[in-house]
Amino acid sequence: MTQTMRAVEITKPGGPDVLQITERPRPEPAHGQVVLKVAYAGVNRPDALQRAGAYDPPPGASDLPGLEASGEVVALGAGVTDLAIGDQVCALLPGGGYADYVATPAAHCLPVPKGMSMKQAACLPETCFTVHSNVFTRGGLQAGEKFLVHGGSSGIGTTAIQLASALGARVFATAGSEEKCEACRDLGAERAINYKTEDFVAILQADGGADLILDMVGGDYIPRNVQALDLDGRLVQIAFLQGPEVKLNFALMMVKRLTLTGSTLRPQSDLAKARIARNVQDMVWPLIESGRFAPVMDSEFDLADASAAHARMESSGHIGKIVLRVGG
Repeated sequence: MTQTMRAVEITKPGGPDVLQITERPRPEPAHGQVVLKVAYAGVNRPDALQRAGAYDPPPGASDLPGLEASGEVVALGAGVTDLAIGDQVCALLPGGGYADYVATPAAHCLPVPKGMSMKQAACLPETCFTVHSNVFTRGGLQAGEKFLVHGGSSGIGTTAIQLASALGARVFATAGSEEKCEACRDLGAERAINYKTEDFVAILQADGGADLILDMVGGDYIPRNVQALDLDGRLVQIAFLQGPEVKLNFALMMVKRLTLTGSTLRPQSDLAKARIARNVQDMVWPLIESGRFAPVMDSEFDLADASAAHARMESSGHIGKIVLRVGG
């Protein structure tokens, strides 16, 4: 291995054009870490927030964007016993995925599923960790319950639809065009709601209300979500594309016995992420290997074209995941 590597850095807070290729020292693994030779890196909304200066990396994390990748293990830190040089894995990263090499805790690595390409595998960690921990652990979704996911055609949305459907839930999804609604239905949503022409509150209320809602929109969606929930319903918030501050009548929460909760993934402890990794492997990997779940792929860009990948994501024209080709 060379001592340096290509990397995409954020030259200053701003739009996609602030992403530039640079040369950085190759990382060394700390205790409990491995270094991956990156094949593909996933592109996610938190990357864009970090680029815009609205989502600082946690202490000790790389300042480079990139929260998930697939690749080959090329170096082992002290204490790593469950992985070996040459293993092909996908991994949740503390940062740094937009580079030829990245260091990450070994416990956050999962084997590339049988029969899956490295490009597909790079799309698994961020969305699967987020969906599993918020929909199934925090949200407690059960078979037969009504589940509404906003942004159904996003990477999170396409993952949530498939996993909830595989569990036996009744899945509803919102999206912004007929093409995106059709994609949601194809993945298992029984009802896809075009939020530009339809009212998801009225549609869910007509069916008795949702048991669980996964929301990344925020803003005025929050009080509307509360209205759309059934008695004992749960609202899980994972992002605020329209802002976190809103006027809310909490009396409705009391009357309907609602649970309002949420989480972010990146700031959680290494131990918490390791537990999520094991849960994801136990639940999702058998679904992948039986053909019941696969990441929906939108587009692929070269590492040097990371700015174009961000522009694609922020256009909201994509359906599914966007990846950067690094060494794949």
